[in-house]
Amino acid sequence: MPWNNSGGQSPWGNPRPGGPWGAPPPPGGGGLGGPSGGRGPDLDDLIRQAQEAVRRYLPRGGGKGMALLGLVLVAVWAASGFYRVQPDEQGVVLRFGAFDRTAPPGLNYHIPWPIETVTTPRVTRINRVDIGFVGAQEAPVMGGRIQPARDVLAESLMLTGDENIIDIDVAVFWRIRDAGEFLFNTRNPESTVKSAAESVMREVIGRTPIQPALTEARAQIEQEVRRGAQAIMDQYRAGVEIVQVQLQKVDPPAQVIDAFRDVQRANADRERLRNEAESFRNDIIPRARGEAERLVQEAQAFRESQIARARGEAARFTSVLTAYRAAQDVTVRRMYLETMEEILRRNPMVIVDDRLQGIVPFLPLGEGGMPARPPQGNPPSTRPAPLPAAPPGPGVVQSRNPGAPR
Repeated sequence: MPWNNSGGQSPWGNPRPGGPWGAPPPPGGGGLGGPSGGRGPDLDDLIRQAQEAVRRYLPRGGGKGMALLGLVLVAVWAASGFYRVQPDEQGVVLRFGAFDRTAPPGLNYHIPWPIETVTTPRVTRINRVDIGFVGAQEAPVMGGRIQPARDVLAESLMLTGDENIIDIDVAVFWRIRDAGEFLFNTRNPESTVKSAAESVMREVIGRTPIQPALTEARAQIEQEVRRGAQAIMDQYRAGVEIVQVQLQKVDPPAQVIDAFRDVQRANADRERLRNEAESFRNDIIPRARGEAERLVQEAQAFRESQIARARGEAARFTSVLTAYRAAQDVTVRRMYLETMEEILRRNPMVIVDDRLQGIVPFLPLGEGGMPARPPQGNPPSTRPAPLPAAPPGPGVVQSRNPGAPR
């Protein structure tokens, strides 16, 4: 071709002073073409030059120097296998890129690169996964400010056991338990933890009524979710330990929260009235039972006293009868004296000297001409009553009770 000749024109129309690329070859053939004009540098020359450069740095002796250099290089290569694992880390040794073993904290050794390599992830750091909301620290920075936390309704709205809808925000805390399983058994451990915890949370809420979920069952729900999520992660062999599950917010949906609160207040009033009624019942029933028991005990005591008195009277009568049979005269006289003592104690009497003359008898009469009775409960009057002028016997006169019928 005409542009291939020296001094010809290039295919782009520029004159070529020499050579096809527009520049004359340097004198002595030092260009790419070399002395022959068409070949690159000789490979044997390059190797020879490298050997000469190495010999300049080696001590005289040839093969011994090469052996010494090889031993130094091997020692440096072997020493590069020592590595240290920090207390909060766990060493993962890879052999030709495949998981081989884990190493504890401290100074360890592995076959140097390229045979084995080591990764040391931190296994004591507590990681957090949020379900139902996006935390402020995770929101993107817009205009120099961090966006506030926001709800994710697709994750937070759940159906309870009594077919109500509840809005739940959950924070799951986890850490790496086995670094080898964590790095190689799951592709995205954080997403796996979130999916497992959300699935277990929906299962637990699906069999729990809304009222316990809002009040006293929160701690139980947290424990059940933690155990269920840990069982799933163990089944996946993800090398993850669920440390804690916290319910951040448990509320009815925002659209019905006012009506729900009204219902809650009505339920609280109902419980208050029921408790008041129960307290009144617990007060009046034991009191009535105590009063009934007291009456029963009093009646029982009266019964026992009457029985005992009757038995005593019967025993007394029997003893008197026995004494009467043994000594009739003495017994009759004693009975007469006891009877008279009882009569005289109950009836007033007046003793008048038989030498007194002119005593006018006075009979106290009440309304309707009937003798006046002494007042009940008061002792009989001790004032002497007038007696008839002629007493029946010499010395002592016994009169009847003015209040007794004739």
